[in-house]
Amino acid sequence: MTSSRDTINLNLPESLRERPARLSEKYPFLYSSAVCALRFKRHLQWLQSKNHWAKIQQISALPIRVYSHKSLLLRALGDSEMWLQHNKVHNLCLATPAINGLILRPGETFSFCRAVGKTTARKGYKTGMLLDNGEAKPGVGGGICQLANLLHWMVLHTPLTVVERSQHSYDPFPDNGRVLPWGTGCAIYYNYVDLQFRNDTKSTFQLQARVGEKYLEGEIRADSEPPYSYTVFARNEEFIESAGNWFRRNEIWRSVIERQTGNHLQDELIKKNCALVKYVPDAEYH
Repeated sequence: MTSSRDTINLNLPESLRERPARLSEKYPFLYSSAVCALRFKRHLQWLQSKNHWAKIQQISALPIRVYSHKSLLLRALGDSEMWLQHNKVHNLCLATPAINGLILRPGETFSFCRAVGKTTARKGYKTGMLLDNGEAKPGVGGGICQLANLLHWMVLHTPLTVVERSQHSYDPFPDNGRVLPWGTGCAIYYNYVDLQFRNDTKSTFQLQARVGEKYLEGEIRADSEPPYSYTVFARNEEFIESAGNWFRRNEIWRSVIERQTGNHLQDELIKKNCALVKYVPDAEYH
């Protein structure tokens, strides 16, 4: 999970000019009002939307496993305290049942915020780690971004279409056992910072997620085998120093491969990333 103040547009200009401060940063007392206004706006969008939202959960698994992945539940992140990580695991145990078994029929759209809902203490969520201006801080419901990260990574390996995704505007921690390319994560802040993807195919898909002993585990299944498989990777990784600050940039690409023949068909640019780095990169990177 993230603070809403940590989700500015990452498409910084080539000059990496400094971002002007927003009103809620200049005048902190406006922050709560700004959040309420953005949440109200999103609720109106939901009411007026013509989307067919994915709602049905099915216990039995669809026959074809399209892609699976797992991510480590507990790992050291900078100076963050481990009790926040343990509470994150508790929060993930509350959030994953809302995802597990969810069916995505042709034409339907998945919304993380609609599926999981608002993470409140009343629902049993604990204080976990969230990111606020690139700093790890405690907050109720913190840590559920890991579930959104897992879903987004798996979706990139399917023909499902990502229609909304935000990410952190900072790179807060040095790479420490990183498995996935930097820049493929998600920011979530109920309800206007969301992860949404749509099924534009003729097949039905199913999301599965569970909290294991060491890993957050996920699968995407389908009722028929997709014609293509995908490999996701990063290009043009670099750290850039500008005006006393470090920035990190890369591009996320994916290769499209025909399943029957194994032929490589094309490479697709998914996203260009640029974020303010909250640590000094190792000399080998610059």
